[in-house]
Amino acid sequence: MSKFSFNLNDRKWGEFNFIDIFVIRSGFYNKKPPLEENGTIPFLGATDSNNGITEFYSLENIERNSKIGYGKNEPLSQKIFDGNCICVTNNGSVGYAYYQAIPFTCSHDVNPLYLKNHQLNKFIARFLISAIEKQRVCFQYSRKWRPIRMKKSKIKLPITQNGEPDYAFMENFIKERMYYKLKQYNDYLDKQIAQFAFSGSLKEKQWGEFRIEDLFQIKSGKRLTKSKMVSGNTPFIGSSAINNGVTNFISNQNVSLDKNVLGVNYNGSVVENFYHPYECLFSDDVKRFHLKNHTNNKLVLLFLKMVILQQKNKFMYAYKFNEQRMNRQTVKVPITPNGEPDYAFMENYTRNLMLKKYKKYAQLRLQEYA
Repeated sequence: MSKFSFNLNDRKWGEFNFIDIFVIRSGFYNKKPPLEENGTIPFLGATDSNNGITEFYSLENIERNSKIGYGKNEPLSQKIFDGNCICVTNNGSVGYAYYQAIPFTCSHDVNPLYLKNHQLNKFIARFLISAIEKQRVCFQYSRKWRPIRMKKSKIKLPITQNGEPDYAFMENFIKERMYYKLKQYNDYLDKQIAQFAFSGSLKEKQWGEFRIEDLFQIKSGKRLTKSKMVSGNTPFIGSSAINNGVTNFISNQNVSLDKNVLGVNYNGSVVENFYHPYECLFSDDVKRFHLKNHTNNKLVLLFLKMVILQQKNKFMYAYKFNEQRMNRQTVKVPITPNGEPDYAFMENYTRNLMLKKYKKYAQLRLQEYA
Protein backbone atom coordinates (compact mmCIF):
# COMPACT_ATOMS: atom_id res chain seq x y z
CA MET A 1 0.00 0.00 0.00
CA SER A 2 1.32 3.43 -0.91
CA LYS A 3 2.50 5.72 1.89
CA PHE A 4 1.05 8.65 -0.07
CA SER A 5 -2.55 9.86 -0.36
CA PHE A 6 -2.05 11.32 -3.85
CA ASN A 7 -0.80 8.89 -6.52
CA LEU A 8 -0.44 9.08 -10.29
CA ASN A 9 -1.72 5.57 -11.00
CA ASP A 10 -5.18 6.03 -9.52
CA ARG A 11 -5.95 9.15 -11.55
CA LYS A 12 -7.65 9.60 -14.91
CA TRP A 13 -5.53 11.42 -17.47
CA GLY A 14 -6.42 13.58 -20.43
CA GLU A 15 -4.53 14.91 -23.43
CA PHE A 16 -4.51 18.65 -24.07
CA ASN A 17 -3.04 20.99 -26.63
CA PHE A 18 -0.38 23.28 -25.17
CA ILE A 19 -2.29 26.27 -26.50
CA ASP A 20 -5.36 25.23 -24.46
CA ILE A 21 -3.36 25.11 -21.22
CA PHE A 22 -0.89 27.97 -21.69
CA VAL A 23 -0.55 31.43 -23.11
CA ILE A 24 2.61 30.83 -25.14
CA ARG A 25 4.84 33.86 -25.56
CA SER A 26 7.98 34.29 -27.62
CA GLY A 27 11.19 35.38 -25.94
CA PHE A 28 12.87 38.59 -27.01
CA TYR A 29 15.39 38.38 -29.84
CA ASN A 30 18.06 40.35 -28.06
CA LYS A 31 21.78 40.60 -27.67
CA LYS A 32 23.01 40.09 -24.11
CA PRO A 33 23.68 43.42 -22.39
CA PRO A 34 27.27 44.14 -21.28
CA LEU A 35 28.29 42.21 -18.17
CA GLU A 36 27.82 43.84 -14.77
CA GLU A 37 28.47 42.79 -11.19
CA ASN A 38 25.35 43.89 -9.32
CA GLY A 39 22.45 43.02 -11.59
CA THR A 40 19.27 41.61 -10.03
CA ILE A 41 17.09 40.74 -13.05
CA PRO A 42 17.64 37.19 -14.37
CA PHE A 43 18.57 36.70 -18.03
CA LEU A 44 17.32 33.32 -19.28
CA GLY A 45 18.97 31.46 -22.14
CA ALA A 46 19.07 28.01 -23.75
CA THR A 47 20.72 26.19 -20.87
CA ASP A 48 20.02 22.97 -18.99
CA SER A 49 21.11 24.27 -15.57
CA ASN A 50 20.87 27.11 -13.01
CA ASN A 51 17.09 27.35 -13.45
CA GLY A 52 17.72 28.65 -16.97
CA ILE A 53 19.58 31.73 -15.69
CA THR A 54 22.80 32.69 -17.47
CA GLU A 55 23.37 36.21 -16.08
CA PHE A 56 21.84 38.97 -13.93
CA TYR A 57 21.41 42.53 -15.20
CA SER A 58 20.08 45.85 -13.97
CA LEU A 59 16.90 47.33 -15.41
CA GLU A 60 18.88 50.30 -16.74
CA ASN A 61 21.32 48.04 -18.58
CA ILE A 62 18.50 46.03 -20.18
CA GLU A 63 16.63 49.18 -21.18
CA ARG A 64 19.52 50.88 -22.97
CA ASN A 65 20.83 47.78 -24.75
CA SER A 66 19.32 47.32 -28.23
CA LYS A 67 18.52 44.08 -30.05
CA ILE A 68 21.88 43.82 -31.79
CA GLY A 69 23.87 46.14 -29.55
CA TYR A 70 23.42 49.28 -31.63
CA GLY A 71 20.81 51.10 -33.71
CA LYS A 72 17.09 51.06 -33.00
CA ASN A 73 16.18 50.13 -29.45
CA GLU A 74 12.91 48.43 -28.49
CA PRO A 75 10.86 49.56 -25.46
CA LEU A 76 11.54 47.95 -22.11
CA SER A 77 8.05 46.42 -22.10
CA GLN A 78 9.13 44.08 -24.91
CA LYS A 79 12.19 42.90 -23.00
CA ILE A 80 10.81 42.30 -19.49
CA PHE A 81 8.46 39.40 -18.78
CA ASP A 82 6.22 38.96 -15.74
CA GLY A 83 7.11 36.27 -13.23
CA ASN A 84 4.97 33.35 -12.03
CA CYS A 85 5.40 31.44 -15.26
CA ILE A 86 7.21 28.45 -16.73
CA CYS A 87 10.03 29.08 -19.19
CA VAL A 88 10.91 26.40 -21.74
CA THR A 89 14.09 26.30 -23.81
CA ASN A 90 13.30 25.95 -27.51
CA ASN A 91 16.85 25.83 -28.87
CA GLY A 92 20.20 24.46 -27.71
CA SER A 93 19.24 22.37 -24.65
CA VAL A 94 15.70 21.98 -25.99
CA GLY A 95 12.78 21.11 -23.72
CA TYR A 96 14.14 22.08 -20.33
CA ALA A 97 11.58 23.94 -18.23
CA TYR A 98 11.99 26.24 -15.23
CA TYR A 99 9.63 28.06 -12.90
CA GLN A 100 10.28 31.80 -12.73
CA ALA A 101 8.76 33.51 -9.71
CA ILE A 102 9.97 37.05 -10.45
CA PRO A 103 10.18 39.30 -13.55
CA PHE A 104 12.99 38.40 -15.94
CA THR A 105 14.40 39.00 -19.41
CA CYS A 106 15.30 36.26 -21.87
CA SER A 107 16.56 35.41 -25.33
CA HIS A 108 14.38 34.17 -28.19
CA ASP A 109 15.63 30.67 -27.30
CA VAL A 110 13.10 30.66 -24.43
CA ASN A 111 9.30 30.38 -24.51
CA PRO A 112 7.57 31.90 -21.44
CA LEU A 113 4.34 29.99 -20.66
CA TYR A 114 1.53 31.53 -18.58
CA LEU A 115 -1.17 29.25 -17.23
CA LYS A 116 -4.69 29.80 -18.58
CA ASN A 117 -7.85 29.57 -16.48
CA HIS A 118 -6.03 28.99 -13.19
CA GLN A 119 -3.61 30.74 -10.87
CA LEU A 120 -0.16 29.19 -11.20
CA ASN A 121 1.97 28.57 -8.11
CA LYS A 122 5.31 26.85 -7.56
CA PHE A 123 3.69 23.53 -6.65
CA ILE A 124 1.56 23.30 -9.77
CA ALA A 125 4.52 24.55 -11.78
CA ARG A 126 6.70 21.68 -10.53
CA PHE A 127 4.12 19.16 -11.71
CA LEU A 128 3.66 20.82 -15.09
CA ILE A 129 7.41 21.06 -15.61
CA SER A 130 7.72 17.31 -15.21
CA ALA A 131 5.00 16.80 -17.84
CA ILE A 132 6.51 19.39 -20.21
CA GLU A 133 9.99 17.85 -20.03
CA LYS A 134 8.59 14.51 -21.21
CA GLN A 135 8.54 16.16 -24.64
CA ARG A 136 12.34 16.56 -24.76
CA VAL A 137 12.73 13.30 -26.62
CA CYS A 138 10.81 14.82 -29.55
CA PHE A 139 13.26 17.68 -29.96
CA GLN A 140 16.68 16.18 -30.40
CA TYR A 141 19.16 16.48 -33.25
CA SER A 142 18.80 20.27 -33.61
CA ARG A 143 14.98 20.20 -33.90
CA LYS A 144 13.80 23.44 -32.34
CA TRP A 145 10.64 23.91 -30.25
CA ARG A 146 9.72 27.43 -31.29
CA PRO A 147 6.28 28.81 -30.28
CA ILE A 148 4.70 27.97 -33.67
CA ARG A 149 5.60 24.30 -33.14
CA MET A 150 4.78 24.33 -29.41
CA LYS A 151 1.21 25.46 -30.16
CA LYS A 152 0.72 22.13 -31.94
CA SER A 153 2.26 20.09 -29.14
CA LYS A 154 0.22 18.07 -26.65
CA ILE A 155 0.54 17.39 -22.95
CA LYS A 156 -0.99 14.70 -20.70
CA LEU A 157 -2.36 15.80 -17.34
CA PRO A 158 -4.53 14.33 -14.55
CA ILE A 159 -8.15 15.38 -14.97
CA THR A 160 -11.25 16.05 -12.88
CA GLN A 161 -14.57 14.26 -13.37
CA ASN A 162 -15.46 17.04 -15.81
CA GLY A 163 -12.40 16.33 -17.92
CA GLU A 164 -10.58 19.52 -16.91
CA PRO A 165 -6.97 19.65 -15.71
CA ASP A 166 -6.97 18.73 -12.01
CA TYR A 167 -4.75 21.48 -10.65
CA ALA A 168 -5.77 20.74 -7.04
CA PHE A 169 -4.41 17.20 -7.40
CA MET A 170 -1.20 18.46 -9.01
CA GLU A 171 -0.60 20.89 -6.15
CA ASN A 172 -1.34 18.33 -3.43
CA PHE A 173 0.78 15.67 -5.15
CA ILE A 174 3.85 17.93 -5.12
CA LYS A 175 3.23 19.21 -1.59
CA GLU A 176 2.93 15.68 -0.23
CA ARG A 177 6.15 14.50 -1.93
CA MET A 178 8.06 17.57 -0.81
CA TYR A 179 6.80 17.20 2.77
CA TYR A 180 7.95 13.57 2.82
CA LYS A 181 11.43 14.48 1.55
CA LEU A 182 11.75 17.34 4.02
CA LYS A 183 10.60 15.09 6.87
CA GLN A 184 13.34 12.62 5.95
CA TYR A 185 15.86 15.47 5.90
CA ASN A 186 14.61 16.77 9.24
CA ASP A 187 15.01 13.33 10.82
CA TYR A 188 18.52 13.05 9.37
CA LEU A 189 19.45 16.41 10.94
CA ASP A 190 18.21 15.23 14.32
CA LYS A 191 20.56 12.24 14.09
CA GLN A 192 23.47 14.44 12.99
CA ILE A 193 22.91 16.89 15.85
CA ALA A 194 22.83 13.99 18.32
CA GLN A 195 25.97 12.41 16.78
CA PHE A 196 27.98 15.63 16.87
CA ALA A 197 26.70 16.86 20.21
CA PHE A 198 28.63 20.01 21.07
CA SER A 199 28.20 22.47 23.90
CA GLY A 200 31.26 24.67 23.43
CA SER A 201 30.82 28.39 23.97
CA LEU A 202 32.76 31.20 22.31
CA LYS A 203 32.64 33.26 25.51
CA GLU A 204 34.01 30.47 27.70
CA LYS A 205 36.74 29.46 25.25
CA GLN A 206 40.31 30.75 25.62
CA TRP A 207 41.50 32.88 22.71
CA GLY A 208 44.95 33.72 21.42
CA GLU A 209 46.33 36.33 19.04
CA PHE A 210 48.15 35.32 15.85
CA ARG A 211 49.45 37.03 12.75
CA ILE A 212 47.63 36.02 9.61
CA GLU A 213 50.95 34.90 8.09
CA ASP A 214 51.29 32.39 10.97
CA LEU A 215 47.97 30.78 10.06
CA PHE A 216 47.81 31.09 6.27
CA GLN A 217 49.86 30.83 3.12
CA ILE A 218 48.72 33.78 0.99
CA LYS A 219 48.70 33.49 -2.81
CA SER A 220 47.79 36.17 -5.34
CA GLY A 221 45.08 36.21 -7.97
CA LYS A 222 45.70 37.09 -11.62
CA ARG A 223 44.56 40.16 -13.51
CA LEU A 224 41.93 39.39 -16.17
CA THR A 225 40.05 42.26 -17.81
CA LYS A 226 36.41 41.95 -18.88
CA SER A 227 37.39 42.41 -22.52
CA LYS A 228 39.48 39.24 -22.37
CA MET A 229 36.94 37.08 -20.55
CA VAL A 230 35.47 34.19 -22.54
CA SER A 231 32.07 32.90 -21.40
CA GLY A 232 32.16 29.48 -19.77
CA ASN A 233 31.41 27.48 -16.60
CA THR A 234 34.35 28.37 -14.33
CA PRO A 235 33.47 30.87 -11.57
CA PHE A 236 35.54 34.06 -11.64
CA ILE A 237 36.08 35.58 -8.20
CA GLY A 238 36.23 39.37 -8.05
CA SER A 239 36.36 41.88 -5.19
CA SER A 240 32.63 41.70 -4.58
CA ALA A 241 30.66 41.56 -1.34
CA ILE A 242 27.82 39.44 -2.80
CA ASN A 243 27.17 36.18 -4.68
CA ASN A 244 29.99 34.43 -2.81
CA GLY A 245 32.40 36.71 -4.65
CA VAL A 246 31.48 35.27 -8.05
CA THR A 247 31.28 38.06 -10.63
CA ASN A 248 31.28 36.00 -13.84
CA PHE A 249 31.52 32.52 -15.34
CA ILE A 250 34.36 32.07 -17.82
CA SER A 251 36.37 29.47 -19.74
CA ASN A 252 39.73 31.25 -19.41
CA GLN A 253 42.58 29.51 -17.61
CA ASN A 254 45.52 30.96 -15.64
CA VAL A 255 47.76 30.33 -12.62
CA SER A 256 45.12 31.54 -10.14
CA LEU A 257 43.01 28.40 -10.63
CA ASP A 258 42.30 27.09 -7.13
CA LYS A 259 39.72 25.39 -4.89
CA ASN A 260 39.01 24.59 -1.23
CA VAL A 261 40.30 28.02 -0.31
CA LEU A 262 39.27 31.37 1.20
CA GLY A 263 39.25 34.23 -1.29
CA VAL A 264 39.96 37.48 0.60
CA ASN A 265 39.43 40.89 -1.02
CA TYR A 266 42.28 43.35 -0.57
CA ASN A 267 40.71 45.93 -2.89
CA GLY A 268 37.14 46.91 -3.73
CA SER A 269 34.96 45.38 -0.98
CA VAL A 270 37.99 45.17 1.29
CA VAL A 271 38.31 42.21 3.73
CA GLU A 272 35.10 40.57 2.47
CA ASN A 273 35.95 36.90 1.99
CA PHE A 274 34.27 33.70 0.85
CA TYR A 275 34.94 29.97 0.95
CA HIS A 276 35.29 28.31 -2.47
CA PRO A 277 35.09 24.49 -2.50
CA TYR A 278 34.93 24.47 -6.33
CA GLU A 279 37.62 25.25 -8.90
CA CYS A 280 37.63 28.94 -9.81
CA LEU A 281 39.83 31.75 -11.07
CA PHE A 282 40.72 34.76 -8.91
CA SER A 283 41.02 38.42 -9.79
CA ASP A 284 44.20 40.27 -8.87
CA ASP A 285 42.02 42.10 -6.29
CA VAL A 286 41.53 38.84 -4.36
CA LYS A 287 44.07 36.85 -2.34
CA ARG A 288 43.89 33.09 -1.81
CA PHE A 289 44.23 31.89 1.79
CA HIS A 290 45.39 28.30 2.47
CA LEU A 291 45.93 27.07 6.04
CA LYS A 292 49.59 26.39 6.82
CA ASN A 293 49.53 23.78 9.57
CA HIS A 294 46.14 22.20 9.11
CA THR A 295 44.10 20.59 6.36
CA ASN A 296 41.94 23.08 4.47
CA ASN A 297 38.77 21.92 6.17
CA LYS A 298 35.56 23.60 5.01
CA LEU A 299 34.19 24.08 8.53
CA VAL A 300 37.46 25.51 9.86
CA LEU A 301 37.75 27.90 6.93
CA LEU A 302 34.17 29.09 7.44
CA PHE A 303 34.98 29.83 11.09
CA LEU A 304 38.12 31.75 10.08
CA LYS A 305 36.16 33.62 7.43
CA MET A 306 34.24 35.35 10.22
CA VAL A 307 37.43 35.93 12.23
CA ILE A 308 39.01 37.72 9.27
CA LEU A 309 35.83 39.70 8.63
CA GLN A 310 36.19 41.28 12.09
CA GLN A 311 39.06 43.33 10.64
CA LYS A 312 36.84 45.05 8.08
CA ASN A 313 36.40 48.31 10.01
CA LYS A 314 40.18 48.89 9.90
CA PHE A 315 40.30 48.93 6.11
CA MET A 316 37.76 51.47 4.95
CA TYR A 317 38.06 54.70 3.00
CA ALA A 318 40.32 53.25 0.25
CA TYR A 319 42.78 51.77 2.77
CA LYS A 320 43.75 48.56 0.96
CA PHE A 321 44.23 45.22 2.68
CA ASN A 322 47.35 44.40 0.65
CA GLU A 323 49.52 41.33 1.14
CA GLN A 324 52.04 43.08 3.40
CA ARG A 325 49.30 44.32 5.73
CA MET A 326 47.59 40.92 5.55
CA ASN A 327 50.74 39.18 6.76
CA ARG A 328 51.19 41.56 9.69
CA GLN A 329 47.54 41.74 10.69
CA THR A 330 46.73 39.94 13.94
CA VAL A 331 43.53 38.01 14.54
CA LYS A 332 42.12 36.27 17.61
CA VAL A 333 41.23 32.57 17.40
CA PRO A 334 40.28 29.87 19.93
CA ILE A 335 43.32 28.09 21.37
CA THR A 336 44.20 24.75 22.97
CA PRO A 337 45.74 24.50 26.47
CA ASN A 338 49.12 24.55 24.68
CA GLY A 339 48.34 27.91 23.10
CA GLU A 340 47.93 26.54 19.57
CA PRO A 341 44.95 27.34 17.30
CA ASP A 342 42.15 24.95 18.32
CA TYR A 343 41.04 23.79 14.90
CA ALA A 344 38.96 20.94 16.39
CA PHE A 345 36.89 23.47 18.36
CA MET A 346 36.45 25.66 15.26
CA GLU A 347 35.25 22.67 13.22
CA ASN A 348 32.84 21.38 15.85
CA TYR A 349 31.44 24.83 16.62
CA THR A 350 30.79 25.57 12.93
CA ARG A 351 29.24 22.14 12.29
CA ASN A 352 26.91 22.54 15.27
CA LEU A 353 25.88 26.03 14.16
CA MET A 354 25.23 24.90 10.58
CA LEU A 355 23.20 21.85 11.64
CA LYS A 356 20.99 24.04 13.83
CA LYS A 357 20.50 26.48 10.95
CA TYR A 358 19.60 23.62 8.60
CA LYS A 359 17.20 22.27 11.21
CA LYS A 360 15.46 25.64 11.51
CA TYR A 361 15.22 25.90 7.72
CA ALA A 362 13.81 22.38 7.40
CA GLN A 363 11.16 23.08 10.03
CA LEU A 364 10.06 26.27 8.25
CA ARG A 365 9.82 24.40 4.95
CA LEU A 366 7.83 21.60 6.57
CA GLN A 367 5.25 24.17 7.67
CA GLU A 368 5.09 25.46 4.09
CA TYR A 369 4.34 22.01 2.65
CA ALA A 370 2.11 20.75 5.44
